[in-house]
Amino acid sequence: MILPALVAIAKPAAANAFLRWLRHLGGPGLILLGVLDNSAIPLPGSMDIFAIVLSADQPGRWPYYALMATGGSVLGGYFTYRLARGEGKGRLASRLKRSQMDKVRSVFKKWGFWSISVPAMLPPPLPMVPFLVAAGAAQYSLQKFLAALLLGRAVRYSILGVLGAIYGRQIIGYFSQHTRVIVWTAVALVVAGIALAVIRSRMSAARTA
Repeated sequence: MILPALVAIAKPAAANAFLRWLRHLGGPGLILLGVLDNSAIPLPGSMDIFAIVLSADQPGRWPYYALMATGGSVLGGYFTYRLARGEGKGRLASRLKRSQMDKVRSVFKKWGFWSISVPAMLPPPLPMVPFLVAAGAAQYSLQKFLAALLLGRAVRYSILGVLGAIYGRQIIGYFSQHTRVIVWTAVALVVAGIALAVIRSRMSAARTA
């Protein structure tokens, strides 16, 4: 359903309708998107775009949108972490060589908190899901994991919210004028994310076969 919607709003006439749709989704929409974005099929950059556009559309509510985006992202990250933690080191071992597993363990042992927090602050194209899976598979402390992810995402979405509130008119204007480019870029990112997830799944299945 995501791809048809993105393709539909690629038409300039639908730009205003898309903005109204975003406004209607509001904070709850950011929570849902955060869960999806931190799943096995991430939507790179989608959370950033939605948070910025919503904050630009309603500058006075940017703290609310930053909070909702952070909450959704942390919730989605928690689900992915729990899945990886439940499957344990076997999941990580099926995806990585022994030498790579040792590196992952050493990273969490040495950097721990910051190995989650710093990537959570950084924008795409840096993928976040591998860090979430690695943390769960390595049995990293749940409390420390949540604290690190919360800090990183809060910083990230607060900055995006402020930028959206300050440069709101320019952002909305740019979005309206370049809807096709923005949407087709988002489509490409979604397709790439799905393709990557399918490839990883097949490679994992082939290794365990």
